[in-house]
Amino acid sequence: MADLQSPPIRNAMSIDVEDYFQVSAFAPHISPARWDEMPCRVERNMERILAMLAEADVQATFFVLGWIAERYPQVVRDIVAGGHELASHGCNHLRASEQTPENFMDDITRSKQLLEDLGGVEVIGYRAPSFSIGAGNLWALDSLQQAGYRYSSSIYPIQHDHYGMPDAPRFKFHPREPGGLIELPVTTAHLFGRNLPSSGGGYFRLLPYAVSRWLMRRVNRVDGQPCIFYCHPWEFDPDQPRQPDISLKTRFRHYVNLHRTEPRFRALLRDFDWGRMDEVFQIREQAA
Repeated sequence: MADLQSPPIRNAMSIDVEDYFQVSAFAPHISPARWDEMPCRVERNMERILAMLAEADVQATFFVLGWIAERYPQVVRDIVAGGHELASHGCNHLRASEQTPENFMDDITRSKQLLEDLGGVEVIGYRAPSFSIGAGNLWALDSLQQAGYRYSSSIYPIQHDHYGMPDAPRFKFHPREPGGLIELPVTTAHLFGRNLPSSGGGYFRLLPYAVSRWLMRRVNRVDGQPCIFYCHPWEFDPDQPRQPDISLKTRFRHYVNLHRTEPRFRALLRDFDWGRMDEVFQIREQAA
């Protein structure tokens, strides 16, 4: 057990930059061909997030969708200007598990080049849409290394109806070979013999903030490990357009407690020490 009197562990803050109509749960209802018709709200939501981070003096990692970067290049420039890490979320929010190796390589290569051209910085991190790298497509990790990425945050060690690899390590590991690509799984707390989500997304909105805070503090204190928190700009937007004809489960998951995200996020910034993923896990230093 970690010494409870030791300095606070620095945790990793991450944001997946996509808009409300691009989430995987809406894919059966809103095709990518319609995305340009949808009212995009990512700019205003990103302004709010960047302002909150600046106020708290926190730098974060932003996994930016190529589709967003192409249409809103100022968002990319604002991320870099704020001292944050620029990372890739692919081009068009296609699950890695639904792409061929050839298509996946094209997607991750194009998104990396686009972000580097716009941001003027090297992009070394990638997060698969919907955490869609798992036991059935570990070849994607080899592709990421070949494309020049140094780390991935794409494997979620939980059991979930849409993603997850519950037997994967819970913390930083080399999934293929020592010294190769690093995997940084989103944080889980191990309780009652299973891994429980404890670091963002819909669970952060669904559960009382005190529960999320307790789970993350437990990981810091009991496991002695940094947490990786994640969220999306659309989760800060309770006024976003509602989508018709979606299932009750999807409606609940997407819209529950959107009005609570911002105050909880501000509390999170106060209650923990935060940094960029590449700095918290010293990725660039290890590659030097």
